[in-house]
Amino acid sequence: MTIIQDAQMLKGQPVAATIGFFDGVHLGHRFLINELKETARKQNLPTAVITFPEHPRTVLHTDYQPRLLNSFDEKLNQLSTTGIDYCLVLPFTMQLSRLSAQSFICDILHQKLNVKTLLIGYDHRFGHNRSDDFNQYVEYGKACNIEVLQAPAFHESKANISSSEIRKLLTVGNVEKAKELLSYSYQLKGTIIPGQQIGRTIGFPTANIRVDEPFKVIPGTGVYAVWVVIENKKYKGMLYIGNRPTINADCDISMEVNILDFSGDVYNRKIEVLFEHYVRDNIKFPSLEELKQQLIKDRDNISSLLTNPS
Repeated sequence: MTIIQDAQMLKGQPVAATIGFFDGVHLGHRFLINELKETARKQNLPTAVITFPEHPRTVLHTDYQPRLLNSFDEKLNQLSTTGIDYCLVLPFTMQLSRLSAQSFICDILHQKLNVKTLLIGYDHRFGHNRSDDFNQYVEYGKACNIEVLQAPAFHESKANISSSEIRKLLTVGNVEKAKELLSYSYQLKGTIIPGQQIGRTIGFPTANIRVDEPFKVIPGTGVYAVWVVIENKKYKGMLYIGNRPTINADCDISMEVNILDFSGDVYNRKIEVLFEHYVRDNIKFPSLEELKQQLIKDRDNISSLLTNPS
């Protein structure tokens, strides 16, 4: 996949394209992209996904804080796994938001990006106030020689597959179902920072994580079985998200991981965690000793759950 941030890089190459924010690049997105690839194959055109580096609502409402499944770099990485030819990165600006659907199709897609075929998701709308419908898109396309098509709805085992549904699943800790709908393990990337080091006193040293992307969805509180990636090496991990009620019941939520079969200094290193299983709730134990005994059980459970790196 070639990432295009300047339309001149296309050198006039006509493309078959689809457009969207594609947060998560989940199964529904992948279905749409596969439909695009099939359409492009019949027309002997290269494929292009048109997307935005920022969430459109952050431009329209400066106080809006999106809840993202992917950072921009993560989204590009997932799009690269779909087999498309180009990713056209289109900055979302106030000027762009004010364009009508007709102007967007003719002035941006046709004149600037040389789109010959536009495949639209079955429920996707664009243009100022999203006031036009698919039939109007078709007419606007005809006026500037773009064939506008609509993809069929995607149904997978009657599941509701959407970015918002995946966010809900993560919020309640259902990382297994989220993985199924995403087609890959949900991930968080960040930097290891110093903590209170209380885990060391009971034999479970943890690495506290500061997430790089401030708007990423943090799964619900509890203990998770995760894969941990440090310097391209993968380890089993027991990750905790919560306010540590057994220790001091902090109001702030922390995220820390005990890395199994790992030793060495980890502070200030980059870390990635891949969520595989929800293990148990965030519980307040009567004592540190009882917490330690539960952590021993958790570690054994997690070690058996994590068999092959995903």
